[in-house]
Amino acid sequence: MVGVRRRQVHDLPPVPDPVVTEYAADVKCCPCCLAEAVGAFPAGVNAPTQYGPEITTRVADVVIGHHVPVHRSTVLVMELLGMQVSTGFAAGLRGRAAMLIRDGGFLDAVKKLLASAPVVHADETFARAAGGTGFVHVACTDHLTLMHTGDRSAKTIDDGGVLPALGAGQVLVRDGYVGYTHLTNVLHAWCGAHLLRDLRGIHEADPAGQLWAKAMADTLLEAHRIATAARVDGRDALSENELRTIDRLYTGALARARTDNPATDHSVLAGHARTLATRFDTHRETILRFTANLTVGFTNNVAERQVRPVKVQQRSSGGCWRTLQGLADFAVVQSYLSTAAHWGITRFQALHRLFNGDGPWIPTSLTPHTAPA
Repeated sequence: MVGVRRRQVHDLPPVPDPVVTEYAADVKCCPCCLAEAVGAFPAGVNAPTQYGPEITTRVADVVIGHHVPVHRSTVLVMELLGMQVSTGFAAGLRGRAAMLIRDGGFLDAVKKLLASAPVVHADETFARAAGGTGFVHVACTDHLTLMHTGDRSAKTIDDGGVLPALGAGQVLVRDGYVGYTHLTNVLHAWCGAHLLRDLRGIHEADPAGQLWAKAMADTLLEAHRIATAARVDGRDALSENELRTIDRLYTGALARARTDNPATDHSVLAGHARTLATRFDTHRETILRFTANLTVGFTNNVAERQVRPVKVQQRSSGGCWRTLQGLADFAVVQSYLSTAAHWGITRFQALHRLFNGDGPWIPTSLTPHTAPA
């Protein structure tokens, strides 16, 4: 023999048959009063026939974690695991999970942590529910997510319980929606990506006549480059020279806006351009917050990523939620799964804790200290 050659084939064993465990409780009768006493069943065994926590978690992972439509999820589970579950059972899992998360204290714990965060991101997106339009609101950081539902009013924004609790020295990163302007107790920062899109729309409409829009976009991008380099270098703030450079470029772009759009120009484009330029002038400090405070990011992508699953779920649910309660349950469960994912906990692990009786996983700090076990 001159050598050994090996080849490996990785595969799975055949799908095992489901395991059925029967529990029996003795029923005893008092010979004197004829009262009956029934023995106790194990915790979680509540019905004559029910699904156990292992199959429940796997179905929930498909329906909730991966946004698979209810009927298709039961077919998928049957094909992969060899166990048939009803569509009604699968459809009710999100509501069950939401109740366990609420009762387990997860929402209150995350709300308290977010209220103490130095920088909080907020956003909202519409969702079709109960034949109308609702909104899903989010308040989040890189490691915590909290969603709630309602309309788009300032009252609903406050109902989340996080943003009104923010105070001096904290920063709220958001888009330019006026619904947040009543929150005067906290510093505001506008999303740079939204501003760049607004500027691009003006410039592309008349590249030769709206040079100010490109100049302002270039200013924001240069400021972003400078701030990013400072963070990479481990600095806590920009130098005075860097801040003066950004201020000079910003002022020059505003001056060019007045030149490109004189008051005598009554065209629709000039009107929109003057309105946008006025916003940049009025909210200068808010727009450039990321240069004055390097813990503040240039965009609000942190929050926008958290609301994206709303659209994914809506598409997989036939374009809408049947009830407002269903939308509210989605917001609760998504808050839980999103937060867990940021701490290195998989959807399956997070859901398994819920359905095996351990209760929801709950974060205890703003950021993970160590990798989860």
